[in-house]
Amino acid sequence: MDSEPASHSVLPRRWWVALIALALGAILRLWFIRYYPGILGDPLVYGDIAKNWLLHGTYALTSQTGALRPTLIRLPGYPLFLAICFALLGMEHYNAVMFTQVVFSLGGCLLLADFARRIWSRKAGWWALWLSALCPFTANYTGTPLTETLEIFFITLALYALIRFLETPLWRWAVLEAFAWSYAALLRPDGALIAVALCPAMVWYGRKRWGTARMMRFAVAAGLLSILPFLPWTMRNWRTFHVFQPLAPQSAMDPGQFTNPGFNRWARSFCADFTCTWEVYWNGGSATIDLNDLPSRAFDSHQQYEQTKQLLDDYNKGLTVTPALDARFAALATEHIGAHPFRYYVVLPLTRLADMWLRPRTALLWIELRWWQFEAHEGETVFAWAYAGLNLVYLILAAWGLKKWPPLSAAMLFYILIRCALLATLDAPEPRYTLECFPMILALAAVALTPRAPETSTETPL
Repeated sequence: MDSEPASHSVLPRRWWVALIALALGAILRLWFIRYYPGILGDPLVYGDIAKNWLLHGTYALTSQTGALRPTLIRLPGYPLFLAICFALLGMEHYNAVMFTQVVFSLGGCLLLADFARRIWSRKAGWWALWLSALCPFTANYTGTPLTETLEIFFITLALYALIRFLETPLWRWAVLEAFAWSYAALLRPDGALIAVALCPAMVWYGRKRWGTARMMRFAVAAGLLSILPFLPWTMRNWRTFHVFQPLAPQSAMDPGQFTNPGFNRWARSFCADFTCTWEVYWNGGSATIDLNDLPSRAFDSHQQYEQTKQLLDDYNKGLTVTPALDARFAALATEHIGAHPFRYYVVLPLTRLADMWLRPRTALLWIELRWWQFEAHEGETVFAWAYAGLNLVYLILAAWGLKKWPPLSAAMLFYILIRCALLATLDAPEPRYTLECFPMILALAAVALTPRAPETSTETPL
């Protein structure tokens, strides 16, 4: 803040300080790319769509026979990014994609630093830069072609555009805000939540200084602009599949494909963590399911244990969830849920949510899935606990920063809460789904590490 009192100009305003932070952040990200690249599974799905879109002009997946099959299981935001990278940097050159993601990630660090500076103080801005540049959890995802890096960038851009708009309500900031909302939603369906949180914030925070009516005009216009990119996508899905789908289906299946509802409900009746998701839920229809991998809460009696054992034996013979098998899974789920409705509707969703927030974020580090089994892999267990501790430090700092209630705290908290509400409904919890909250977590942590708020501020009219 140029007009901030000298007592708050604690950190030097020198370009080399930021350069050191960014250089160390780049080294961290390149290290993850070098030693822990992740180019299997979902990255290849996105890449296949991007390649077919670029080469054949068709938004489609390649079938086992080589034919192109139109799809809507993924929104076009990330395939578009991949298609641009493939066109400019080489077809299916995933290393170049990951290097490009490093640029977006470090650019987001700079945006977050300026956001923290504007809502609190220059020192908070420096803390935000260092915290975000050296955060291993977000840096790790630059090493895999998934939506997380871009999603975090556009959420950060939305926060930055909002504070700039509230300082000076110009159309360029409103349009930038709309663009950030829109692309965040084009990357992932849950990306639309940033608009749900920040569109009302434009009016709420700006009404006293700039007038409610004026802020309403900007907010409505930004909301409408952010919807426009979804019109051609929705029309395309209607013409191709004859379904109304403005985002992407939660089942990640195309219309007409069998979604295994009985199996999914059965797994949801006892799965509470990422390990169960990996060993049971994701194996449905593709790999064997070991009865010994099921937690004890999957059975209410010896009879139910035997029934489950027989059902899994029948499934493992063909590794396909047929409609007949799915009906048996559904019946078992109904029996299980009927015996423990509170656990199914309350305890397990909250447990899955806690697992997403507190579990060691080692999914991309090739750490053993059952990392807590110390006798099997001592070093990995110690590392996982340390990683979980670091994650907890970020969350504690963010809570401490929230207690100081800096400007835009209500909007940031609202976003985190509605995202948690959505995540609690998911069948398959993954810790990466909470990373989209890290721009807020890191900004609030930076506030926590700043001894006190500035006495005056001409840049933050909130």
